[in-house]
Amino acid sequence: MTDQLTTFIDNGVGRIRLNRPKAIHALTPEMCHAIIDALAAWAKDDQVAAVMIDHAEGRGFCAGGDIALIASSAKDDCAEAERFFHVEYRMNHMLFGYGKPIVTFMDGIVMGGGVGISLPARYRVATERTTFAMPETGIGLFPDVGGGWYLPRLPGRAGAWLATTGARIKGADCVAMGIATHYMTSDKIEAAKARIIAEPSRLSDILDEMADDAPPSQWSARRADIDRLFASDRYEDILAALDADGSPWAREQLVILASKSPQTVKVALRQLAEGADFTDFADNMRNEYRIACHVIRRPDFVEGVRAVIFDKDNAPRWNPATPQDVTHDLVDSLFAPLPPGKEWTPYPQSGV
Repeated sequence: MTDQLTTFIDNGVGRIRLNRPKAIHALTPEMCHAIIDALAAWAKDDQVAAVMIDHAEGRGFCAGGDIALIASSAKDDCAEAERFFHVEYRMNHMLFGYGKPIVTFMDGIVMGGGVGISLPARYRVATERTTFAMPETGIGLFPDVGGGWYLPRLPGRAGAWLATTGARIKGADCVAMGIATHYMTSDKIEAAKARIIAEPSRLSDILDEMADDAPPSQWSARRADIDRLFASDRYEDILAALDADGSPWAREQLVILASKSPQTVKVALRQLAEGADFTDFADNMRNEYRIACHVIRRPDFVEGVRAVIFDKDNAPRWNPATPQDVTHDLVDSLFAPLPPGKEWTPYPQSGV
């Protein structure tokens, strides 16, 4: 238990409530440990029929992980950052294979680490306040916490577009892509939670009964362009396609991509291509942990966090500076296996 979140049982529903409102409920190592402990205990408790994840007061749902902690560690020996990734990825993996139904209320900002604790859930409720993104190319990291598994499994090339540009999409888009299973106006969320707690065995039916029709999706309207222009797993091909298209939207994407870490974009495209072929989520998380341990030792991560989060000048100086300078050898090195004893492993009771 930690004051950064609360875990408790409410009439047969295991409740996980994030509570770091000043940080938009960004995850810390302590929060990840607490979630793992709660899930492990509830798996053995026959009285717990389902799990509910939401956030306390303030803007939500979850804006990511504790980037300040990771960046500070990256300037040192990276040990603390590696421990954070290891426990966070164990939590992601435990949620993914959990034996009891999980519902996540994605009512607010869902980015990075927030994606990692919402997408494994069987039921994912978006609202008009939902803003979903994987913005890691803007800070020199990569779309982790399972991004390599989820993003390539979205329709068409939606995942490649989200991963490379860091595009922010709304609740209606989440439903259209399958990121969310239900759409509900935010003024009904508390009533839905109350009904689920009253009748946990009817979780699925209650969500179906209370769901609203989602508004039109902007992604759906743009899908043909995204599928065509982001068709390649090669960054230079995407840039060439956007440049040749020349439409206002294509030019806008070029401007966005020009602000992103070329190294991270190339890593993300390869990560998604490899993730699409995995048949075991644990293999994906092992791959992502390797990338994480290598990437935080590269200059782009510390520089990206400086520019976007600390100094907020939004003028990162990427190294390498251009896509052409990001060599195959460099990308290969970021996917290399770790030394014996350093690889990521699932939580010992991850089959719970």
